[in-house]
Amino acid sequence: MQAEPLLSLKGVSAYYDKLCAVRDISLSISAGETLCVIGPNGAGKTTLLKAISGVLRNVTGSIRFDGTDMAHVSPQKRVAQGLIHVPEGRQIFGSMTVEENIRIGGFARTDEKTDAEFSETLAMFPRLGERRKQLAGTLSGGEQQMLAMARALMGKPKLLMLDEPSMGLAPIVVNEIYRQIGMLRKRGVTILLVEQNAKLGLQYSDRALILGAGTARYEGSCEEILRDRSLTSLVFGH
Repeated sequence: MQAEPLLSLKGVSAYYDKLCAVRDISLSISAGETLCVIGPNGAGKTTLLKAISGVLRNVTGSIRFDGTDMAHVSPQKRVAQGLIHVPEGRQIFGSMTVEENIRIGGFARTDEKTDAEFSETLAMFPRLGERRKQLAGTLSGGEQQMLAMARALMGKPKLLMLDEPSMGLAPIVVNEIYRQIGMLRKRGVTILLVEQNAKLGLQYSDRALILGAGTARYEGSCEEILRDRSLTSLVFGH
């Protein structure tokens, strides 16, 4: 018997008031898989992640995560169940220290392993270890992105959703961020990745979903998308 996908969406639409920003999206992600969502600006990529995490509540259709219907599950309880979202723009707590930001990522956990996990997280991001007592608001953009990811990892994600992790960062910093994403994939972390840099996102993913104007335009293997030049118009909108 085939295992149920870790995340399954069927006919999901999401609205801002009466405006439908995402329409009739269906997808599934198996445990250990990385799915990249790509498409032009305004395609609905960020809205889709907000619908899955529960931040956006005006949502229709079915969202199931780890065998549970998410229809009436609050964003906080989704985090506790391992559905963790690193939003666009980082949204770290600038007036708190690096260490405080990371530790707050484990707020929903009930086990006693957070100290060990904190040490493991700093080992993944040694630059944060050097700055653990520094105020988060004084970090560079790349360091803040690392901090947002480290905070998410403290929640022990079953599914890690990353929204535009390379946005606004210098190439050398993007390389470091994606080195860490590659390490997470090797550790078997399931990832839903939204990335404006389509070529980069495809290189680090197993499958991709192309969105356009809020609807699914194409879904397939990353190799297939990279090979077929006719799909570039769907990705870049021209």
